[in-house]
Amino acid sequence: MSAYHHDGVPVRLTLDTAFGEVDLKASAEELIALAGAVARGTGRVDSTATRDSGGLAGIQVVQSSGPGVRIDLDTGRNVLVISGDQGSRRLLAENLHDLATVEDGYHLHIDYFPDHSYLAEGSMSLVVSSPRGGMPAR
Repeated sequence: MSAYHHDGVPVRLTLDTAFGEVDLKASAEELIALAGAVARGTGRVDSTATRDSGGLAGIQVVQSSGPGVRIDLDTGRNVLVISGDQGSRRLLAENLHDLATVEDGYHLHIDYFPDHSYLAEGSMSLVVSSPRGGMPAR
């Protein structure tokens, strides 16, 4: 996957330490590519956000037996790692794909809570903004 949007705007992946969550902004094409990597259980997307501004180097997707999807920060590599079983990854991939293709802007909070449909306990929170803006236009 490319580190840049089709229009030249960089993919931005930043860690917000105040809220303990990671913020992802990307083009529709990058989100669709990330959704594909999540569904397959392998892949990487690079970020151009600078480390001094809380930027992460990228996202690494790996397979694991689960249960559920784990979103973890590999501080040694400065990379967000998404892992999990096939069924749980598929649900996350569908959410990412839907966000990439929706006609209106909004953002997706991927936060663990008890009985979450696909996230495993202990997962980091991820906020993914729509390529059409973080809030609805209406």
